[in-house]
Amino acid sequence: MTETRKRFRRIGITVGIISGLTYGLYTTFVLIAGFYKPLEGASDLIPGLTGALILAYVTSGLNDLFAGLWLTAYNFKTGRIRELGRSLKLFPGKISLLGSFVGGPIASGAYLLGLNLAGAYAIPISAMYILFGAFFSRIILKQKIVPRVGTGMFICVIGAIIINWVKPEGSSNFTLGIIFAFVAAIGWALEGVFAAYGSAVLDSDVLINIRQLLSGIVDLFVVLPIIGGMGLLGNTLQSAPPVAWLVLSGFCAAVSYLCWYKANSTVGCAIGMSLNITYAFWGVLFCILFIKQPVTPTIVIGSIIIIIGAILVSVNPLELFGKKEE
Repeated sequence: MTETRKRFRRIGITVGIISGLTYGLYTTFVLIAGFYKPLEGASDLIPGLTGALILAYVTSGLNDLFAGLWLTAYNFKTGRIRELGRSLKLFPGKISLLGSFVGGPIASGAYLLGLNLAGAYAIPISAMYILFGAFFSRIILKQKIVPRVGTGMFICVIGAIIINWVKPEGSSNFTLGIIFAFVAAIGWALEGVFAAYGSAVLDSDVLINIRQLLSGIVDLFVVLPIIGGMGLLGNTLQSAPPVAWLVLSGFCAAVSYLCWYKANSTVGCAIGMSLNITYAFWGVLFCILFIKQPVTPTIVIGSIIIIIGAILVSVNPLELFGKKEE
């Protein structure tokens, strides 16, 4: 039994690390897709924030749709495909749909919009979803915020202040991008609360599949027609390079979600979340390596502080010494 538990822990930690790494890759691949026509410079052709909004929802919608298709193939292979329709008929499935809408079209769209406006600086800010998750758990689920969690939340705020302290040169919409990253963090936190309710009853692999498909469909066929982005979507689908990168980013997003939920089920949500939020590190690192994101002291120090704070929110260090938390 002891050996089995150790093996499960090793598997959980491994897939948890993979979830963070692949989410960092997803972020980088989406940004790389934006370097190809017709996505390159698309936001500059349309005045105001509308151009950036259209670009974000084209990339977010295609990424989530491709992720949903990858997950559909996975669930078909594992024999879960029939559960998609059955899950939607149940109340927990409908609650999960609500979480999918908040976490998909709203949070994911805001995240990519934040990346478009603030670059890699938006990544560690979005990792503060753990902070907001603890806050919403206190309000909605009536879970007590212990001193350790409160301290971690305060540390996250300090990290966010440091990242936002010095704006990068030539970034006039930097602060707005950071605000959208905060919106993403809040949306993902709410999604986590709703998903926790649904996954307690239904298969998490099925719920992730529904979430990604719903997000992609709403982004592409509800949001984009409203904001006038169908032209850019059509032109993008006719261009192989950005589509190829978005298919790859969708695959990474699918793997990340599957591994995250696998980690949660084997080593617990606290450790699983702590390993998942390492995407803030991986995302910044990959952006520095592959798209030449400028390295500044504020982004390095702020990212490290937010990761430390987020881990403190989700893990009790006293457990390492066999002590109980008050």
